[in-house]
Amino acid sequence: MTGYILGIDGGGTSCRAALADKAGTMLGRGKSGASNILTDPDAALKHIVEAARLAFEDAGLTPDLASASVILGLAGNNVGDAVGYVTARLPFKASQIVSDGVIALQGAIGDEDGAIGIVGTGTVYIIRDKGQFTSIAGWGFQVSDLGSGARLGQLALQETLLAFDKIRPASDLAKAILEEFDGNPEMIVDFARLAKPGDFGRYTPKVFEFASKGDATALRILEVGARGVDEALDAVNAVTGSKGKLCLLGGLALLYPPYLSERHRTRLSEPRADALTGAVELAVKTFAEKTGVHA
Repeated sequence: MTGYILGIDGGGTSCRAALADKAGTMLGRGKSGASNILTDPDAALKHIVEAARLAFEDAGLTPDLASASVILGLAGNNVGDAVGYVTARLPFKASQIVSDGVIALQGAIGDEDGAIGIVGTGTVYIIRDKGQFTSIAGWGFQVSDLGSGARLGQLALQETLLAFDKIRPASDLAKAILEEFDGNPEMIVDFARLAKPGDFGRYTPKVFEFASKGDATALRILEVGARGVDEALDAVNAVTGSKGKLCLLGGLALLYPPYLSERHRTRLSEPRADALTGAVELAVKTFAEKTGVHA
């Protein structure tokens, strides 16, 4: 057989590749390092190629990247210069870079209209309505991403300092976080000054852990976070009219529902597949249409 399909799911932590035949049958998978094309396009290129090679090898095939047609769902795809730089250097037969949110939506809901909310270190909401895509939020930790893991972790540190100053009562969560900094609030300030979203997000599991025990501070933080997610989902519903599937994805997807409004909680569906499967499906559709091949 000549010609293969590759789906690539690339983000700030890892890059995953799935090799398939032209009918979409999975043949092999590979995984490599971070592939955010905005923050480090050269590293992203290296890891994209490495993951693709590993997928060929996993399928028992000699890597032949020039025979593959590829859909790449990549973090950082919303900056044209980065997309152009990477696209020009990809070694594949045909390539198309799309949002990592688009492949996640395809995997979660298939070809139907509907929406996903990706709630992890950051947050973004992707809608497909009558074939048109709309993105809500996802502008980054500094100015957006309400309810994200980064925001929850930042709030946890903020509440710890408020408790230290006796502005608010000291709960077990605040005490536990302060202990991690040797009881020294100045160490929290030093940490926060240089912290990236993922650094703040490390404290989010503690928020959910202590909330499950009834900790007042943790519950207050999650009330703020859930309000941000609820508001974004209201904006999603304003576009979809509450029609179609609604799925939550990301590291907080299984933790958030008990804290969300009932109007959203009762609408949530299980995702049908992951983002990598979505990338392969889009690749089959895209390149089959271009070549006249029907999968």
